[in-house]
Amino acid sequence: MATNEPIDSRKHRYPYSIVWTPIPLITWIFPFIGHMGICTSAGVIRDFAGSYYVSEDQMGFGHPTKYLQLDISKVPGGVSAWDRAVQEASEEYKSHMHNLFCDNCHSHVALALNKMTYPGKRNWNMFALCWQMLAYGKHVSMSGFLKTWLPFVILVAGITAIAILLK
Repeated sequence: MATNEPIDSRKHRYPYSIVWTPIPLITWIFPFIGHMGICTSAGVIRDFAGSYYVSEDQMGFGHPTKYLQLDISKVPGGVSAWDRAVQEASEEYKSHMHNLFCDNCHSHVALALNKMTYPGKRNWNMFALCWQMLAYGKHVSMSGFLKTWLPFVILVAGITAIAILLK
């Protein structure tokens, strides 16, 4: 699922990608739950970061720790259709109230993918996106891997240690 556009994690540029970053406390307990955005063809990140606000290049919870680069050849209309869908979804979400459980950053990304009919489908949702990122997403670096998983590992180790000590 890749294109030949280069990823530049140092500059936080992820062309044709879905990006993900941990949400403090929530991701520490449930490491598959995080904050998501979608990037333009130039790699500029757009994310629904709160009610009536879609950020550009300033993700709500920090720089991405994971990304999933998609294949632009699977978008009818190519680059212009991709960018148009990201722009339209972002404009739409500027009028939405953020809801952690049902109308959130994942919903914004799903709308963009549905608008561009990637890859020929219009049934993207937060669960499908969560699965795609969990199964196929790549960490941007070792630091990204640690930011994603280390708090969870420390929490589990701490709970395990307490349970063993209390026995």
